[in-house]
Amino acid sequence: MSEHTYEGGCLCGNVRYRASGEVTNLSYCHCRSCRGASGAPFVAWGTFALAQFEIVKGSPTTNRSSKHVERRFCGQCGTALTYLHAMRPEQIDVTLATLDDAGDLEPLAHIWISQKLPWVLVADGLPQHPEWPKSS
Repeated sequence: MSEHTYEGGCLCGNVRYRASGEVTNLSYCHCRSCRGASGAPFVAWGTFALAQFEIVKGSPTTNRSSKHVERRFCGQCGTALTYLHAMRPEQIDVTLATLDDAGDLEPLAHIWISQKLPWVLVADGLPQHPEWPKSS
């Protein structure tokens, strides 16, 4: 079985990355933190093994958005790129919209629906989890 490789980067092209292997936790996150970091009502994420992720161009800016969370983004254009959580040190979450072929990976659930904005209508039939799913 061949391993799929995904490439992506920020809006201005200053930062580029490559991720390969299995993608898990394909989801839309509605938490306050993701909304604040992106300026969007929710963010689509996919999780990769950290060992199979690399920055291939540029150097993203890092923001410790909470005690356990580190977010990386382009310091030039501001594009949100990744999320690292101390409780999952061997994984990295990547914003699906920054993939070159963003339509290749589709979220399979909504997470942190307990913090969803009241004017966001979720009617796509996907599972909805109040917080981070226990099985992830």
